[in-house]
Amino acid sequence: MRFKRGLALAAAGAATIGGAGLMASTAALASPRPGGPFIGRFHHTSLVGSTVPANGDLNPYGIAVVPQSQGRLHQGDILISNFNGSKNLQGTGSTIVEMSPGGKQTLFAHITGSALPGRCPGGIGLTTALVVVHGWVIVGNLPSGNGMADTASGGCLLVLDSNGTVRKIFRGHGIRGPWDATAVSRGNLAALFVTNVLNGTAAAKGAVVYRGTVLRLGLWFGPGQPPVIKSVTKIGSGFAEASNQTAFVLGPTGVGLGPNGALYVADTDTSQVTWIPDALFRTTSAGLGSQLTSGGWLNMPLGLAVAPNGDVLTVNGGNGRIVETSPTGTQLASRFLDRSGSPPGAGALFGIAVAPYGAGVYYVDDAANTLRLLH
Repeated sequence: MRFKRGLALAAAGAATIGGAGLMASTAALASPRPGGPFIGRFHHTSLVGSTVPANGDLNPYGIAVVPQSQGRLHQGDILISNFNGSKNLQGTGSTIVEMSPGGKQTLFAHITGSALPGRCPGGIGLTTALVVVHGWVIVGNLPSGNGMADTASGGCLLVLDSNGTVRKIFRGHGIRGPWDATAVSRGNLAALFVTNVLNGTAAAKGAVVYRGTVLRLGLWFGPGQPPVIKSVTKIGSGFAEASNQTAFVLGPTGVGLGPNGALYVADTDTSQVTWIPDALFRTTSAGLGSQLTSGGWLNMPLGLAVAPNGDVLTVNGGNGRIVETSPTGTQLASRFLDRSGSPPGAGALFGIAVAPYGAGVYYVDDAANTLRLLH
């Protein structure tokens, strides 16, 4: 199945879901930039709440804003995936928590290997790849045996229903180390974009390999049934990836789909943001795509989202800043967000999502295991 041109982002009613937050329509995305940069209106950060569930999981990574209520999912709540278990070993986190905008935390899912409906080798370690689409939650799984990348398996994507039960597993198809994701949907179709960071990374033992990929999965949703993969296309390839003692793995991380049809990719290891043209419809890999921005405020970009005005928002693992970049590559604004890292600005930021109605930007502080809001 290939997506028809009728699914173009310019079509009314399309919504981008996951790392890009919830954007009601692409008409809003294409509107002129009012009053300067999107984050220019925000000057405060507030604690929403702790992301640590009862089992003690740590290191929040992925964020997804719930677009509509269904089952245990409540519209406007924020889902957060945890990458570390209670012993603080990376690649062993097994929980997704749901948090209200007012800070009330509930456990959405505790995923165990024994309860999976199929095979996903290596255990459970939930990544930044987290989206909600058609009432289904899709999360990346990149597990590790001892918290180090050299014992990591290729993992899979786990598909959960709106009550937090894993109903399906996506594995193979080039899915290897799913690290971040975003999705766009219309009708009973969706395109899921996934970055992959474990293509030869462990075997390289810390050396950089240029095998990171971006996949587009074409999904079909039947009534009451888990999504079905109808097509898989590698639209990006050759990204730098390497295992890292502190960060577990460095590679292509945040992704976001712009109103111009470009898929923006946070290329962490080379400290740049690239863009892949015609991401919904292309049938071949664009390689790394074209560079959007590097240098300036950018320093190891991790999480990425597209603002309501079409600008690209990235958070840095290297200096604790959020950076706003125009679609033409101009860095427009920056805010310092991370005061919890050691030292401040080092490695505490990961997943981000635009709050509903453009009211701010949610972000995780994984040094303090909290969800915060720039507003």
